[in-house]
Amino acid sequence: MTNAKAKKTSKKKSTGTTFVVSAPSGAGKSTLCSRLMSKMPNLKLSVSYTTRPPRKGEKQDVHYSFVTEKKFMNLIAKGEFAEWAMVHGNLYGTSLKRIRKLNRDGYDIILDVDVRGAQQLRSTCNEAVYIFILPPSLRTLKKRLKDRSTDSSETITQRMKNAGGEIAHYREYDYVVVNDNIDQALKDLESIISSTKLRTERADHGWIKNIIR
Repeated sequence: MTNAKAKKTSKKKSTGTTFVVSAPSGAGKSTLCSRLMSKMPNLKLSVSYTTRPPRKGEKQDVHYSFVTEKKFMNLIAKGEFAEWAMVHGNLYGTSLKRIRKLNRDGYDIILDVDVRGAQQLRSTCNEAVYIFILPPSLRTLKKRLKDRSTDSSETITQRMKNAGGEIAHYREYDYVVVNDNIDQALKDLESIISSTKLRTERADHGWIKNIIR
């Protein structure tokens, strides 16, 4: 084999995989996604749009694209969203354009969405891998919501009411990860992503054919 041919066959082309992660509020989903991306450089977060105000430390177009309700409604009218929903009184939406661009560029994408958003995504991202994050108990979930000190007692009560209904949808997901210990939950998520990338149907079959010629 010539050096030129060897170089040619060593270049594997692939598109990225989309991973959809859902959980009841307070289960640690956002923290896990953030830590996962710091360990896996090819994994990118598709930044969602939201009408809620930024929390302390959140940056525009890094954690979310913060927009007015009028702007959000205009984006809906333009067909911008792969999914969108009203969650706890605020609008959230995932940009289909952003997902497709990252995938084309070869990046794996992690989408941090609620249960209703994941249900919508199944019609536009049917090849995505769906992961549900569970807390070890509802008591632990409530404690985490209180400890993060970002929500009023009324909001926490509402989030706890919603949690049971959200957890009831866990069977709709490909994988379930229990976030009792964050380091173990992180390892579980890494294993899911690594094994998905190695599945036969994800292989670049054209590239493999070049190897055996």
